[in-house]
Amino acid sequence: MKAITFHGIEELAFEDVPDPELVAASDVILRVTATGICGSDLHPYFGREVGLDVGTVMGHEPLGEVIEVGSEIRAHKVGAKVVAPFTTNCGDCFYCETGLTARCSSGQLFGWVEGGEGLQGGQAEYIRVPHADATLVSVPEGLDEAVALLSGDILSTAAFGADIAGVCGGDVTAVIGCGPVGLLSILTAFDRGASAVLAVDRVPSRLRSAEAFGAIAVNFETDQSRWIVDEYTEGRGVDTVIEAVGNESSTRLAADLVRNGGSIGALGVHSEPHLAVSPGELYDRNLSYAAGRCPARHYMPESLDLAVRRQDQITTLISHRLPLSEGVEAYRRFSAREAGWNKVILFP
Repeated sequence: MKAITFHGIEELAFEDVPDPELVAASDVILRVTATGICGSDLHPYFGREVGLDVGTVMGHEPLGEVIEVGSEIRAHKVGAKVVAPFTTNCGDCFYCETGLTARCSSGQLFGWVEGGEGLQGGQAEYIRVPHADATLVSVPEGLDEAVALLSGDILSTAAFGADIAGVCGGDVTAVIGCGPVGLLSILTAFDRGASAVLAVDRVPSRLRSAEAFGAIAVNFETDQSRWIVDEYTEGRGVDTVIEAVGNESSTRLAADLVRNGGSIGALGVHSEPHLAVSPGELYDRNLSYAAGRCPARHYMPESLDLAVRRQDQITTLISHRLPLSEGVEAYRRFSAREAGWNKVILFP
């Protein structure tokens, strides 16, 4: 089969690799019909995360048709259209039963093979899915595949962000970073009853998208961010912040905008060695700070429901729909943050 594979920093290939085979009775094989390029894929691409074996199939956002099932599979029949979260989960361990599916005792991340151990990714014509009954979710009939695909990662991540930030009815919420996750966080914040969402970024096109999603756009380079926040909060600061960037400055900005007693939910994948907010500041201001990997499978039923209700709006986030064969070039342009490259969906 054809797949996009890792060969080193900023070096990928579109090449032939062996077709996947059933390994366990709880596996299924999918014929991938849609797969995404995610901002998290850029961590190994740029060498910010190391250890990935040369030849690993990239990608952790697969959607497709079941073409082969193991003997223990009961929930998904051959021919079913299903979408996967970015990690597998058994459904039976302590973490799965408490909803923290991203920390399943036997779960694996799609697209990460290190030292010969791990799970191949979804940017390929076929993929093996372990623990398939617990991992896979049926795609609602009539839902655009590219939109349904988002439930397995960024749409569920946005819902998770609203929860760990503690967004609730009447909140004034700030979303820092208006990439795909940030824009979807605007929707999930409103879905949880936020009275207003301030969308903070510096890219005009992203801020326009944020306004189209119902948020108040704040350009942190040209606007007086705190003045705008104070205008909407009687000088207190926002109640909750969803930080969807993942660097020191975004954390610092989140702390600057949130009120005393407020909370920050961090979705960005941070690589800096120290938190930009000190323990003393958290204590002195009664701030709450939460972070972590999204348990996407737990959120997928909710996310797919939101996808059905807001399909037309969510579709606007998808900037490119390309054949898998153009994936290597798509990585180059997406990673360079070229204008207009937002969410990229590849079709094998």
